[in-house]
Amino acid sequence: MNNEIKDLTSFSSHIDKKYGEKGVPKRDAYEERVKNIIIAEMIREERLEAKLTQEQLAQRIGAKKSYISRVENGKADIQLSTLFRLVEKGFGKKLNLSFG
Repeated sequence: MNNEIKDLTSFSSHIDKKYGEKGVPKRDAYEERVKNIIIAEMIREERLEAKLTQEQLAQRIGAKKSYISRVENGKADIQLSTLFRLVEKGFGKKLNLSFG
């Protein structure tokens, strides 16, 4: 077997090594930050697809441009009610939640 392939480790193993196993406070904090970044990127992509500026999106939902910027940069802890406003008023779409 090729030594390069034999020495490969999974991404999950790297995360476990750096942040600890699931359930450890450091890992939980990491995973929460990752989720915020994913939501932030989804919002940014929707805004760009809708051809809206941050200012225009902010006006649609009654917020400030600086708030939209913080959301898109993963710096704002977005509330569920705000997420609904962004999707429904900002983008004119429906937000569906599921638990699984």
